[in-house]
Amino acid sequence: MEDAEVRTLLEKTSRTFALAIPLLPPPLAREVGIAYLLFRIADTLEDADLWHRDARIAALHDFERWLDGGGDLRIDPPPTKNAGYMNLLARAGAVRAAASDVAKKHVKRTAHGMAEFVARQDDEGRIVLTDLADLRAYCYFVAGIVGEMLTELFGAAPALSEDGKLFGEGLQLVNILKDAPADAREGRVYLPPSVPRAEIMQLARDDLRVAERYVAALRADAKTIAFCTLPLRLATATLDRLEAGAPKLSRDEAMAIFADVTSSLR
Repeated sequence: MEDAEVRTLLEKTSRTFALAIPLLPPPLAREVGIAYLLFRIADTLEDADLWHRDARIAALHDFERWLDGGGDLRIDPPPTKNAGYMNLLARAGAVRAAASDVAKKHVKRTAHGMAEFVARQDDEGRIVLTDLADLRAYCYFVAGIVGEMLTELFGAAPALSEDGKLFGEGLQLVNILKDAPADAREGRVYLPPSVPRAEIMQLARDDLRVAERYVAALRADAKTIAFCTLPLRLATATLDRLEAGAPKLSRDEAMAIFADVTSSLR
């Protein structure tokens, strides 16, 4: 798989990470980019809006086996109308062939956890998380594992893995808080009704402070630091807006943060 194709697939399936991953030095940018694409395949199977619940569960379990080289990745009928995601699924074999063992190991864990949460949905895909522990378990499977994987790919001290996990949790909590109204309209209630919204926002804030500590402790080159700093800055700015009840970040504001983060690299 050529680097140009990896970049194109990222651009068609991501926003933030299509900006952040190219900041990394080679060959790390390629390794992380391919790992992201594997995680995006898992996300696509979890969210497959054109499939019923049992089909999504089966697809995620098949995906685990497929990552080890067994079986097929079934995408017929198509799980989504999103052209970018379908293009990625069509190239899944090439992505798997290019992926590192580290990436496949962690993506398998994510797919397994996703299947557990999909199994709790009703036939229409509705789910309500019950408490804070439930929310944090979900965030771990879909984002905390990513933080653990990146810590390993960075060659960082294993002691940083816990902070990497909370970094991922913080980013996911901000996304859940930001998208809560749209998710609720589709029957997905990730903010447990028994937990005050302010408590979840404080947890996200605490996690982002841990993320700052993680970046400060990461012994890495300037490009890797920029890669970590960009989503942290965007999440912090978004959380500030949510706490103030203000509109979400505009694209121009996000690009201004990107320009600021990358200014030292020019």
